[in-house]
Amino acid sequence: MQYGICHLSIVPVRAIADDVSEMVTQLLYGDHFKVLEQRKYWSKIRIAFDATEGWISNNQMVLISEEDYQTAHTNSPIKNTSDLVSFVSTESDMLIPIVIGSTIQNIDLVAHQFDGNYIEGVNDKSTLLDTALLYLNTPYLWGGKTPFGIDASGLTQMVYKINGYQLLRTASQQASQGEPLSFIEESEAGDLAFFDNNEGVIDHVGIIMPNNYVIHAQGKVRIDRIDHTGIFNAETRSYTHQLRVIKKII
Repeated sequence: MQYGICHLSIVPVRAIADDVSEMVTQLLYGDHFKVLEQRKYWSKIRIAFDATEGWISNNQMVLISEEDYQTAHTNSPIKNTSDLVSFVSTESDMLIPIVIGSTIQNIDLVAHQFDGNYIEGVNDKSTLLDTALLYLNTPYLWGGKTPFGIDASGLTQMVYKINGYQLLRTASQQASQGEPLSFIEESEAGDLAFFDNNEGVIDHVGIIMPNNYVIHAQGKVRIDRIDHTGIFNAETRSYTHQLRVIKKII
């Protein structure tokens, strides 16, 4: 078994070993992973944070030892960058831009330096919405996890990650976590609302805000009304998503 760490700002993780394949998620700076299969140009990996599997280009990763992987996996407290964009410097004094939510507690493994702002450990639940609002108007991008493009479950995962909590990657996976609530009235800011399609498959998620609003990614990260039926878009004057369940994660 081989192991690796992401030493670049953003790396696409694809469904198959091809540049034109679907992007299932992204590696951000500092993410570490197991290498499940290695080919000439591509490697299949399993990301340590959420166990998502996919293919990355071999020239977009750095291999590390099993001992370094275990160190990265257990190194605490967790430190995630808190500015939309910040920088790390290499041994040759080159600057690499990194995005909010990048992991920096394992920076010694790639011999980089970081002097920016970060969040350490676990924050109070009340900080979740402040983080979510940093992504407002971010364009929707399938598989995205950054302020330059993000999907619905990427938004919820990153907001929770930055504040020290672990969510799985997809909306249906996240819906398996936490405690279900019977009514919207039982929810509080920071809880997650899940929505399903006509086949009953959970395919969307948003973060509950005060006064029956929800922040979610549809076209862009936006704020809409929510009620027992689902998400109501005031611009189109129609419901866009059907509410399935609300979960209290923390």
